Amino acid sequence: MAARDVVCTALAKTYDGTPPVPALAPFDGTFGAGQTTALVGPSGCGKSTLLRLIAGLEAPTAGTVRIGGDTPAARARQGGIGMAFQDASLLPWRTVRGNVALALRLARKPADAAAVDRLIDLVGLTGFGDARPAALSGGMRQRAAIARCLVTEPGLLLLDEPFAAVDALTRTRLGAELPPLWRARGTTAILVTHSVDEAVALSDRVLVLSPRPARVVADIATDTPDAADAIAAALTAA
Repeated sequence: MAARDVVCTALAKTYDGTPPVPALAPFDGTFGAGQTTALVGPSGCGKSTLLRLIAGLEAPTAGTVRIGGDTPAARARQGGIGMAFQDASLLPWRTVRGNVALALRLARKPADAAAVDRLIDLVGLTGFGDARPAALSGGMRQRAAIARCLVTEPGLLLLDEPFAAVDALTRTRLGAELPPLWRARGTTAILVTHSVDEAVALSDRVLVLSPRPARVVADIATDTPDAADAIAAALTAA
């Protein structure tokens, strides 16, 4: 599915409580079609909340999200959103191959055993296609989740610390091999990370968020030599 701009207009989220907990200050911004954007900021600042609002997994308190003019729910029904969050959320009774293939069925796309196996190999799970999640390490389950979200070739890819649970060697490998895959398809990608180096390596642009309620304090392109220093400085100032 072709990539589309993601447009957030006065998007805000406050969680009920005594007192209420503001998670995201009103946010206006566009994530350009085909662009990879990283969200960085202090722990608990609202990065994942913003991602879940864009995914349509949470309802905003105010404002709107439009993906190519559609609501997140409409795009999700068309199979246009791929999501990999910190919890792999694999179905325990399905094999790795079955979990990845299920994404195609839910997106109403034709079964493609070759594509499923190709992605299983790409994320480093060769030989584990028939294994169930209980037999896998946490990092292996996360790799299976990444394969599942890529197999439908979504126009929008949402990644919440996608490599946090994998070992350093696999993290480096996936960071080198996966972004070219979604960039070649022109996918719009938004990822949350706590690593400045990862943000610079994987994205075209980095939004630095303030402590909760999250607001953008810096918008930094990564194609400059001092991008990492600028991000680190913005995080310190935030």
